[in-house]
Amino acid sequence: MSIRERLSGNEAIAYAMRQINPDVFAAFPITPSTEIPQYFAQYVADGRVNTEYVTVESEHSSMSTCVGAAAAGARAVTATSSCGLAFMYEMLYVAASARLPITLACVNRTLTGPININNDHSDSMGARDSGWIQIYAENNQEAYDNYLQAMRISETPDVRLPIMICQDGFITSHAVENILLEEDTAVKAFVGEYNPEHALIGRDHPLAVGPYDTCPYCMEHKVQQAEAMKNAKRAILDVAADFEKTFGRKYGFFEAYRMEDAQVALVLIGSTAGTAKACVEQLRAQGVKAGLIKLRVFRPFPMEEIAAALSHVKAVAVMDKSEGNSACGGPLFAEVRSACYDLERRPMLIDVVYGLAGRDCAVEDIEKVYRHLLNMVATGETGPRYIHMGQRSNQQEVL
Repeated sequence: MSIRERLSGNEAIAYAMRQINPDVFAAFPITPSTEIPQYFAQYVADGRVNTEYVTVESEHSSMSTCVGAAAAGARAVTATSSCGLAFMYEMLYVAASARLPITLACVNRTLTGPININNDHSDSMGARDSGWIQIYAENNQEAYDNYLQAMRISETPDVRLPIMICQDGFITSHAVENILLEEDTAVKAFVGEYNPEHALIGRDHPLAVGPYDTCPYCMEHKVQQAEAMKNAKRAILDVAADFEKTFGRKYGFFEAYRMEDAQVALVLIGSTAGTAKACVEQLRAQGVKAGLIKLRVFRPFPMEEIAAALSHVKAVAVMDKSEGNSACGGPLFAEVRSACYDLERRPMLIDVVYGLAGRDCAVEDIEKVYRHLLNMVATGETGPRYIHMGQRSNQQEVL
Protein backbone atom coordinates (compact mmCIF):
# COMPACT_ATOMS: atom_id res chain seq x y z
CA MET A 1 0.00 0.00 0.00
CA SER A 2 1.30 3.47 -0.88
CA ILE A 3 2.46 5.77 1.91
CA ARG A 4 1.34 9.41 1.85
CA GLU A 5 4.21 11.78 2.65
CA ARG A 6 5.50 15.29 1.98
CA LEU A 7 9.01 15.45 0.53
CA SER A 8 11.18 17.63 -1.65
CA GLY A 9 12.39 16.21 -4.95
CA ASN A 10 15.88 15.70 -3.56
CA GLU A 11 14.51 13.90 -0.52
CA ALA A 12 12.39 11.70 -2.79
CA ILE A 13 15.42 10.67 -4.85
CA ALA A 14 17.47 9.91 -1.72
CA TYR A 15 14.54 7.93 -0.30
CA ALA A 16 14.34 5.87 -3.50
CA MET A 17 18.07 5.25 -3.33
CA ARG A 18 17.75 4.00 0.24
CA GLN A 19 14.99 1.61 -0.78
CA ILE A 20 17.08 0.23 -3.64
CA ASN A 21 20.27 0.08 -1.52
CA PRO A 22 22.88 0.39 -4.31
CA ASP A 23 26.33 -1.11 -3.95
CA VAL A 24 28.31 2.10 -4.51
CA PHE A 25 27.47 5.81 -4.25
CA ALA A 26 30.25 8.16 -5.39
CA ALA A 27 29.50 11.71 -4.29
CA PHE A 28 30.78 15.24 -4.76
CA PRO A 29 28.49 18.15 -3.75
CA ILE A 30 27.17 20.83 -6.08
CA THR A 31 24.08 23.01 -5.79
CA PRO A 32 21.20 22.16 -6.16
CA SER A 33 21.85 18.39 -6.02
CA THR A 34 23.96 18.51 -2.83
CA GLU A 35 21.07 17.43 -0.62
CA ILE A 36 20.82 14.03 -2.32
CA PRO A 37 24.23 12.77 -1.10
CA GLN A 38 23.64 14.57 2.22
CA TYR A 39 20.40 12.71 2.88
CA PHE A 40 21.92 9.44 1.69
CA ALA A 41 25.02 9.93 3.86
CA GLN A 42 22.70 10.01 6.87
CA TYR A 43 21.19 6.69 5.78
CA VAL A 44 24.72 5.28 5.61
CA ALA A 45 25.61 6.70 9.03
CA ASP A 46 22.43 5.25 10.53
CA GLY A 47 23.16 1.82 9.08
CA ARG A 48 19.99 1.79 6.99
CA VAL A 49 21.92 0.81 3.84
CA ASN A 50 25.11 -1.16 3.26
CA THR A 51 26.22 0.99 0.33
CA GLU A 52 29.91 1.81 -0.09
CA TYR A 53 29.78 5.62 0.10
CA VAL A 54 32.82 7.08 -1.67
CA THR A 55 33.67 10.75 -1.10
CA VAL A 56 35.77 11.98 -4.00
CA GLU A 57 37.64 15.15 -4.93
CA SER A 58 35.64 16.06 -8.04
CA GLU A 59 32.72 15.12 -10.26
CA HIS A 60 35.12 13.61 -12.78
CA SER A 61 36.33 11.30 -10.03
CA SER A 62 32.75 10.59 -9.02
CA MET A 63 31.86 9.24 -12.44
CA SER A 64 35.23 7.47 -12.69
CA THR A 65 34.40 5.67 -9.44
CA CYS A 66 31.00 4.68 -10.80
CA VAL A 67 32.60 3.36 -13.98
CA GLY A 68 35.00 1.19 -11.99
CA ALA A 69 32.28 -0.06 -9.68
CA ALA A 70 29.87 -0.86 -12.53
CA ALA A 71 32.63 -2.63 -14.47
CA ALA A 72 33.22 -4.78 -11.38
CA GLY A 73 29.56 -5.79 -11.42
CA ALA A 74 28.17 -3.40 -8.81
CA ARG A 75 25.14 -1.14 -8.93
CA ALA A 76 26.67 2.34 -8.96
CA VAL A 77 24.88 5.67 -8.53
CA THR A 78 25.73 9.35 -8.28
CA ALA A 79 24.09 12.77 -8.35
CA THR A 80 25.17 16.09 -9.80
CA SER A 81 24.16 19.35 -11.48
CA SER A 82 25.39 21.95 -13.94
CA CYS A 83 29.19 22.32 -14.01
CA GLY A 84 29.48 19.07 -12.10
CA LEU A 85 27.88 17.23 -14.99
CA ALA A 86 30.09 19.14 -17.42
CA PHE A 87 33.15 18.05 -15.45
CA MET A 88 31.98 14.45 -15.92
CA TYR A 89 31.61 14.73 -19.70
CA GLU A 90 34.67 12.67 -20.59
CA MET A 91 33.56 9.85 -18.32
CA LEU A 92 29.93 10.03 -19.48
CA TYR A 93 31.07 8.84 -22.89
CA VAL A 94 33.27 6.17 -21.33
CA ALA A 95 30.37 4.83 -19.26
CA ALA A 96 28.02 4.68 -22.24
CA SER A 97 30.51 3.13 -24.65
CA ALA A 98 31.46 0.51 -22.03
CA ARG A 99 27.73 -0.30 -21.68
CA LEU A 100 27.68 0.27 -17.92
CA PRO A 101 24.20 0.77 -16.41
CA ILE A 102 25.07 3.59 -13.99
CA THR A 103 22.21 5.70 -12.59
CA LEU A 104 22.77 9.45 -12.29
CA ALA A 105 20.34 11.83 -10.58
CA CYS A 106 20.69 15.10 -12.49
CA VAL A 107 19.19 18.15 -10.77
CA ASN A 108 19.05 20.52 -13.70
CA ARG A 109 20.86 23.85 -13.31
CA THR A 110 22.16 26.26 -15.91
CA LEU A 111 25.76 25.98 -17.03
CA THR A 112 28.22 28.74 -16.23
CA GLY A 113 28.75 31.36 -17.62
CA PRO A 114 27.85 33.90 -16.61
CA ILE A 115 27.83 32.37 -13.13
CA ASN A 116 24.29 31.40 -12.14
CA ILE A 117 22.85 28.63 -9.96
CA ASN A 118 19.23 28.61 -11.15
CA ASN A 119 17.30 26.19 -13.31
CA ASP A 120 17.37 25.48 -16.98
CA HIS A 121 18.21 22.35 -18.97
CA SER A 122 21.56 23.36 -20.45
CA ASP A 123 23.52 20.85 -18.36
CA SER A 124 21.75 17.64 -19.37
CA MET A 125 21.08 18.91 -22.89
CA GLY A 126 24.81 19.41 -23.26
CA ALA A 127 25.17 15.68 -22.60
CA ARG A 128 22.28 14.64 -24.83
CA ASP A 129 24.47 12.84 -27.38
CA SER A 130 26.77 11.12 -24.88
CA GLY A 131 24.86 7.83 -25.09
CA TRP A 132 22.92 8.14 -21.83
CA ILE A 133 19.21 7.48 -21.53
CA GLN A 134 17.54 10.68 -20.29
CA ILE A 135 14.20 10.82 -18.45
CA TYR A 136 12.71 14.07 -17.07
CA ALA A 137 10.19 14.77 -14.30
CA GLU A 138 7.49 17.40 -13.99
CA ASN A 139 7.16 17.10 -10.20
CA ASN A 140 8.45 15.29 -7.11
CA GLN A 141 6.22 12.26 -7.64
CA GLU A 142 7.58 11.73 -11.13
CA ALA A 143 11.16 12.18 -9.94
CA TYR A 144 10.64 9.40 -7.39
CA ASP A 145 8.78 7.14 -9.81
CA ASN A 146 11.32 7.66 -12.60
CA TYR A 147 14.14 6.68 -10.24
CA LEU A 148 12.38 3.47 -9.25
CA GLN A 149 12.15 2.52 -12.92
CA ALA A 150 15.64 3.63 -13.90
CA MET A 151 17.76 0.59 -13.02
CA ARG A 152 15.44 -1.93 -14.60
CA ILE A 153 15.53 0.05 -17.83
CA SER A 154 19.29 0.52 -17.95
CA GLU A 155 20.08 -3.05 -16.82
CA THR A 156 17.90 -4.67 -19.52
CA PRO A 157 20.32 -7.12 -21.22
CA ASP A 158 19.96 -5.75 -24.76
CA VAL A 159 20.16 -2.16 -23.48
CA ARG A 160 22.85 -1.93 -20.76
CA LEU A 161 23.24 1.84 -21.02
CA PRO A 162 23.67 4.41 -18.25
CA ILE A 163 20.60 6.45 -17.34
CA MET A 164 20.08 10.04 -16.23
CA ILE A 165 17.01 10.87 -14.11
CA CYS A 166 16.48 14.63 -14.40
CA GLN A 167 14.45 17.10 -12.35
CA ASP A 168 14.32 20.90 -12.29
CA GLY A 169 16.70 22.47 -9.80
CA PHE A 170 15.06 24.29 -6.88
CA ILE A 171 11.63 24.22 -8.57
CA THR A 172 11.35 20.47 -8.05
CA SER A 173 14.42 19.56 -6.04
CA HIS A 174 13.76 21.86 -3.06
CA ALA A 175 9.99 22.43 -3.16
CA VAL A 176 8.05 20.18 -0.78
CA GLU A 177 5.01 18.44 -2.28
CA ASN A 178 2.58 15.70 -1.35
CA ILE A 179 3.90 12.40 -2.65
CA LEU A 180 3.04 8.72 -2.65
CA LEU A 181 5.91 6.50 -1.53
CA GLU A 182 5.94 2.75 -1.89
CA GLU A 183 6.82 0.20 0.78
CA ASP A 184 10.45 -0.91 0.92
CA THR A 185 9.68 -4.55 0.21
CA ALA A 186 7.55 -3.67 -2.82
CA VAL A 187 10.29 -1.44 -4.22
CA LYS A 188 12.97 -4.10 -3.72
CA ALA A 189 10.79 -6.68 -5.46
CA PHE A 190 10.05 -4.33 -8.36
CA VAL A 191 13.63 -3.20 -8.94
CA GLY A 192 15.06 -6.70 -8.41
CA GLU A 193 18.64 -7.78 -7.95
CA TYR A 194 21.42 -6.94 -10.38
CA ASN A 195 23.38 -9.89 -11.69
CA PRO A 196 25.30 -8.85 -14.81
CA GLU A 197 26.36 -11.56 -17.22
CA HIS A 198 29.85 -10.07 -17.55
CA ALA A 199 31.89 -8.28 -14.88
CA LEU A 200 35.50 -7.87 -13.78
CA ILE A 201 34.92 -9.56 -10.43
CA GLY A 202 33.29 -12.91 -9.61
CA ARG A 203 33.03 -14.24 -13.16
CA ASP A 204 34.77 -17.16 -14.83
CA HIS A 205 35.37 -15.48 -18.19
CA PRO A 206 38.08 -12.82 -18.56
CA LEU A 207 36.83 -9.37 -19.53
CA ALA A 208 38.42 -6.16 -20.75
CA VAL A 209 36.69 -2.87 -19.95
CA GLY A 210 37.72 0.31 -21.74
CA PRO A 211 40.51 -1.11 -23.94
CA TYR A 212 41.91 0.71 -26.96
CA ASP A 213 39.45 -0.06 -29.76
CA THR A 214 41.18 -0.23 -33.14
CA CYS A 215 39.67 0.80 -36.48
CA PRO A 216 38.52 -2.69 -37.56
CA TYR A 217 36.27 -2.97 -34.47
CA CYS A 218 35.37 0.46 -33.05
CA MET A 219 32.61 1.36 -35.50
CA GLU A 220 30.92 -2.00 -34.95
CA HIS A 221 30.88 -1.32 -31.22
CA LYS A 222 29.40 2.16 -31.78
CA VAL A 223 26.67 0.63 -33.93
CA GLN A 224 25.91 -1.87 -31.15
CA GLN A 225 25.63 1.06 -28.76
CA ALA A 226 23.24 2.83 -31.14
CA GLU A 227 21.12 -0.30 -31.41
CA ALA A 228 21.02 -0.52 -27.62
CA MET A 229 19.51 2.97 -27.49
CA LYS A 230 16.84 1.84 -29.94
CA ASN A 231 16.15 -1.15 -27.70
CA ALA A 232 15.75 1.21 -24.75
CA LYS A 233 12.45 2.43 -26.19
CA ARG A 234 10.89 -0.99 -25.71
CA ALA A 235 12.49 -1.41 -22.29
CA ILE A 236 11.11 1.93 -21.09
CA LEU A 237 7.58 0.97 -22.06
CA ASP A 238 7.90 -2.56 -20.64
CA VAL A 239 9.12 -1.28 -17.28
CA ALA A 240 6.44 1.44 -17.25
CA ALA A 241 3.73 -1.16 -17.89
CA ASP A 242 4.95 -3.26 -14.97
CA PHE A 243 5.19 -0.12 -12.81
CA GLU A 244 1.56 0.73 -13.57
CA LYS A 245 0.50 -2.83 -12.80
CA THR A 246 2.45 -2.82 -9.53
CA PHE A 247 1.90 0.70 -8.22
CA GLY A 248 -0.97 2.08 -10.31
CA ARG A 249 0.75 5.14 -11.85
CA LYS A 250 1.05 5.27 -15.63
CA TYR A 251 4.01 6.52 -17.65
CA GLY A 252 5.05 6.58 -21.29
CA PHE A 253 7.40 8.52 -23.53
CA PHE A 254 5.34 11.65 -22.96
CA GLU A 255 2.04 12.88 -21.58
CA ALA A 256 -0.46 14.07 -24.19
CA TYR A 257 -2.59 16.60 -22.29
CA ARG A 258 -5.88 17.62 -23.93
CA MET A 259 -4.41 16.65 -27.31
CA GLU A 260 -7.34 14.64 -28.69
CA ASP A 261 -8.77 17.61 -30.66
CA ALA A 262 -6.06 20.24 -30.17
CA GLN A 263 -5.51 22.78 -32.93
CA VAL A 264 -2.59 24.52 -31.22
CA ALA A 265 -0.11 22.80 -28.92
CA LEU A 266 3.09 23.20 -26.94
CA VAL A 267 5.91 20.69 -26.57
CA LEU A 268 8.08 21.13 -23.48
CA ILE A 269 10.01 19.36 -20.73
CA GLY A 270 9.89 19.51 -16.94
CA SER A 271 8.11 21.52 -14.29
CA THR A 272 6.77 24.16 -16.69
CA ALA A 273 4.22 21.53 -17.74
CA GLY A 274 2.22 22.28 -14.60
CA THR A 275 2.02 25.96 -15.55
CA ALA A 276 1.10 25.05 -19.12
CA LYS A 277 -1.66 22.68 -17.99
CA ALA A 278 -3.25 25.49 -15.96
CA CYS A 279 -3.13 27.70 -19.05
CA VAL A 280 -4.65 24.98 -21.23
CA GLU A 281 -7.60 24.68 -18.86
CA GLN A 282 -8.16 28.43 -18.92
CA LEU A 283 -8.08 28.50 -22.72
CA ARG A 284 -10.33 25.46 -23.01
CA ALA A 285 -12.90 27.28 -20.85
CA GLN A 286 -12.80 30.05 -23.47
CA GLY A 287 -13.36 27.61 -26.31
CA VAL A 288 -9.74 27.46 -27.49
CA LYS A 289 -8.64 23.97 -28.50
CA ALA A 290 -5.23 24.04 -26.83
CA GLY A 291 -3.10 21.01 -26.01
CA LEU A 292 0.24 20.07 -24.52
CA ILE A 293 2.90 17.42 -25.04
CA LYS A 294 5.00 17.04 -21.89
CA LEU A 295 8.03 15.06 -22.96
CA ARG A 296 9.30 12.60 -20.36
CA VAL A 297 11.85 10.62 -22.38
CA PHE A 298 14.34 12.69 -24.37
CA ARG A 299 16.84 9.90 -25.03
CA PRO A 300 15.93 7.71 -26.80
CA PHE A 301 13.88 10.32 -28.62
CA PRO A 302 10.36 9.02 -29.45
CA MET A 303 10.32 10.37 -32.99
CA GLU A 304 7.45 8.37 -34.49
CA GLU A 305 5.26 8.77 -31.43
CA ILE A 306 5.74 12.55 -31.24
CA ALA A 307 4.97 12.90 -34.95
CA ALA A 308 1.76 10.90 -34.57
CA ALA A 309 0.66 13.00 -31.58
CA LEU A 310 1.19 16.24 -33.53
CA SER A 311 -0.10 15.06 -36.92
CA HIS A 312 -3.53 16.70 -36.55
CA VAL A 313 -2.35 19.97 -34.95
CA LYS A 314 -2.26 23.18 -36.98
CA ALA A 315 0.47 25.08 -35.11
CA VAL A 316 3.05 23.99 -32.53
CA ALA A 317 5.44 25.89 -30.30
CA VAL A 318 8.38 23.88 -28.99
CA MET A 319 9.56 25.46 -25.74
CA ASP A 320 13.27 24.99 -25.08
CA LYS A 321 14.63 25.65 -21.60
CA SER A 322 18.10 25.51 -23.08
CA GLU A 323 19.83 27.65 -25.68
CA GLY A 324 21.13 25.53 -28.54
CA ASN A 325 23.56 28.20 -29.83
CA SER A 326 22.86 26.87 -33.31
CA ALA A 327 21.47 30.19 -34.57
CA CYS A 328 18.23 28.40 -35.45
CA GLY A 329 16.76 27.13 -32.16
CA GLY A 330 17.20 24.86 -29.18
CA PRO A 331 17.81 21.10 -28.97
CA LEU A 332 14.20 20.07 -28.34
CA PHE A 333 13.04 22.09 -31.35
CA ALA A 334 15.57 20.37 -33.59
CA GLU A 335 14.30 16.95 -32.53
CA VAL A 336 10.59 17.75 -32.79
CA ARG A 337 10.92 19.49 -36.13
CA SER A 338 12.87 16.55 -37.49
CA ALA A 339 10.20 14.16 -36.17
CA CYS A 340 7.47 16.06 -38.04
CA TYR A 341 9.37 16.26 -41.34
CA ASP A 342 7.83 13.10 -42.84
CA LEU A 343 4.26 13.97 -41.95
CA GLU A 344 1.98 14.45 -44.97
CA ARG A 345 0.52 17.53 -43.29
CA ARG A 346 3.11 19.16 -41.10
CA PRO A 347 2.03 21.64 -38.44
CA MET A 348 3.44 25.16 -38.49
CA LEU A 349 6.38 24.99 -36.05
CA ILE A 350 8.21 27.63 -34.03
CA ASP A 351 10.78 27.47 -31.24
CA VAL A 352 10.40 29.53 -28.06
CA VAL A 353 13.52 29.62 -25.90
CA TYR A 354 12.48 30.58 -22.37
CA GLY A 355 13.36 30.33 -18.69
CA LEU A 356 17.12 30.51 -19.13
CA ALA A 357 19.06 30.70 -15.87
CA GLY A 358 15.87 30.62 -13.83
CA ARG A 359 13.87 33.34 -15.63
CA ASP A 360 10.26 33.00 -14.47
CA CYS A 361 7.55 31.64 -16.75
CA ALA A 362 3.99 32.31 -15.55
CA VAL A 363 0.59 31.25 -16.86
CA GLU A 364 0.20 34.58 -18.67
CA ASP A 365 3.52 33.97 -20.46
CA ILE A 366 2.32 30.58 -21.66
CA GLU A 367 -0.91 32.18 -22.83
CA LYS A 368 1.10 34.60 -24.97
CA VAL A 369 2.59 31.60 -26.76
CA TYR A 370 -0.82 30.05 -27.40
CA ARG A 371 -2.18 33.39 -28.64
CA HIS A 372 0.76 33.66 -30.99
CA LEU A 373 -0.02 30.19 -32.36
CA LEU A 374 -3.67 31.13 -32.86
CA ASN A 375 -2.55 34.18 -34.82
CA MET A 376 -0.33 31.99 -36.97
CA VAL A 377 -3.30 29.74 -37.76
CA ALA A 378 -5.53 32.74 -38.54
CA THR A 379 -3.03 34.45 -40.85
CA GLY A 380 -1.33 31.39 -42.31
CA GLU A 381 2.01 33.06 -41.62
CA THR A 382 4.57 31.37 -39.40
CA GLY A 383 6.72 34.46 -38.93
CA PRO A 384 9.98 34.17 -36.96
CA ARG A 385 10.71 30.56 -36.10
CA TYR A 386 13.32 31.19 -33.39
CA ILE A 387 12.10 33.36 -30.54
CA HIS A 388 13.39 34.21 -27.07
CA MET A 389 10.63 34.89 -24.56
CA GLY A 390 10.87 36.92 -21.38
CA GLN A 391 14.13 38.81 -21.85
CA ARG A 392 14.46 42.53 -21.22
CA SER A 393 15.17 44.41 -24.45
CA ASN A 394 14.56 47.71 -26.21
CA GLN A 395 13.12 45.69 -29.06
CA GLN A 396 9.47 44.65 -29.01
CA GLU A 397 9.01 40.95 -28.40
CA VAL A 398 7.33 38.85 -31.05
CA LEU A 399 5.13 37.25 -28.40
